[in-house]
Amino acid sequence: MLEHDRMLESEQTRNNNINRFNGFGQLYDENRPQAPAAIIPIIEGYLGGVPNTVVDVGCGTGLSSFIWLGEAQQIIGAEPNDDMRAAAVDKWRRLGEPAGIQFVRRLSHQLELPGHSADVITCSQSFHWMEPESTLAEFARVLKPGGVFAAYDCDWPPAFRWEIEDQYLKLHALGDHLARELAPQDQQARKWSKDEHLKHIRESGLFRYAREIVFHQTEKFDAGRYVNLALSQGGIQTALKLGAPDLPEAVEAFRVQAEAAFAGESRDLLISYRMRIGVK
Repeated sequence: MLEHDRMLESEQTRNNNINRFNGFGQLYDENRPQAPAAIIPIIEGYLGGVPNTVVDVGCGTGLSSFIWLGEAQQIIGAEPNDDMRAAAVDKWRRLGEPAGIQFVRRLSHQLELPGHSADVITCSQSFHWMEPESTLAEFARVLKPGGVFAAYDCDWPPAFRWEIEDQYLKLHALGDHLARELAPQDQQARKWSKDEHLKHIRESGLFRYAREIVFHQTEKFDAGRYVNLALSQGGIQTALKLGAPDLPEAVEAFRVQAEAAFAGESRDLLISYRMRIGVK
C-alpha cells in the first residue's frame, strides 16, 4: 500500500511539474537566454567527436535543441508540456522545417528510445524538475558507452546592478512563496536542488566520470527583457495564475526600477552557467 501511494505521489508530482509551465511558452521563448554555443565543443571534447544523436530532455521551447542543427545528425527534443513543445514546433516551422530535428512528448524516465542509441543527452534549465534516480537510470540506458550526459543551468539573474538584482531575487522569492501558499497541496510542484546535480550523477554509479564546469556568455538586455525574464519564472507565473493579490504591484514596482536603471538603453549582460557532466 505504501509503495502504491508513493507511485501515485510521484505521478502527481510529475504532472504538477509539467503543468507549472502551462500558458507562457512565448514569453519564455522570447526572453530566456539562448543556450550557449560553448556547450557544443565542451561536450564534444568529453565525447571524443561529433555526436550523431542528441536527445535534449525537458527542452521547453527548443532553445537548447536548435543549437545542435548543423552539428548532430539527429536531434530529439523531449518535452512533456504541450504549450512549451508547441512553441518549439512553431519555431521549427518558421525556420523552414529543417531536417534532422523533432520534438516529442516524453518523460525523462520514459524516453521510449532504444538502448545505446544516443551519443549525448542534455538538460538545459530542466534537470531540477526531474526525479533524479529514475531519470539517470533511463539516461544511462539510452546513452551509448562513452556517451555524455550534460545538465546545465544559469545563475539568476544576469549580472547588472546590485539593486536591480536584489529586487529580481526578492520578486522571484515572493512568487515562489505565494505559489506554495495559494496552490492546493495536491497541486504543488517540486524542485530538486541544482547544487546536488553532480552528487546525484556520481552517486548513481552509472557514469565513469563526472565533474562541474563553469562558463559565461553575454546577451543583450533592455528593461523590458530583464523584467520579462523575471516573469518567465514558473513560481511567478503560477502565483499570477492563482490570483496572488500582492504580486502585480510588486511586478510593476520592479518594472519601474528596471526602466530607470536601463534608461532606455540596451546593455550586454553577463550570464554565468554551471554544467554538470557525466561520461557513461
